[in-house]
Amino acid sequence: MGFLLRISQAIDTVNTWIGKTSGWLLLLAVLISATNAVVRKVFSISSNAWLDAQWYLFGAVFMLCASYTLLKNGHVRIDLLSSRLSKRTRDLIDLFGHLFFLLPLTVLMVIECIPFALESYQQREGSANAGGLLVWPAKLIILVGFALLFVQALSEIIKRVAVLAGQLDDAELNSDTPDRPEMDLAEESLPSQDR
Repeated sequence: MGFLLRISQAIDTVNTWIGKTSGWLLLLAVLISATNAVVRKVFSISSNAWLDAQWYLFGAVFMLCASYTLLKNGHVRIDLLSSRLSKRTRDLIDLFGHLFFLLPLTVLMVIECIPFALESYQQREGSANAGGLLVWPAKLIILVGFALLFVQALSEIIKRVAVLAGQLDDAELNSDTPDRPEMDLAEESLPSQDR
């Protein structure tokens, strides 16, 4: 299990770096969007390439940060149910979901995205808009995003199995992310109403 946990740690490190770095693309997208809006309004000039760049960057942030969000346990959960379950039960549900839903989905998406991106690259597919950008980089990012999500799912499975087997402490699992449902955190942050 120690070897698998080291692999998991390496995956987590890579996805943390990619997630934190990719987040800066959002700033770039906002700057491009704002500049494009100002230039369009002030000078009556517009560019389809700038519009394409905006959605490419937004899409890149979404795809490249999905694995980081999984790592940090940031995906939406139904707190009404999960807050009533024990930590072990939540870990078992996460393990089941990763094994039987997330892994098959990511494998399917990677398999489907390979020819999707490759064909686009081979054809040098361009935007449907005049003066737009090439499309294949956006399609390649979809493939990369699902591949990263797949390896992060493997990492999460390794960690959940280790926690359930007692070989990894819960505190080590996503150490800077709270291990409790968001509702618990919200309740703790409310001022005490002692009477």
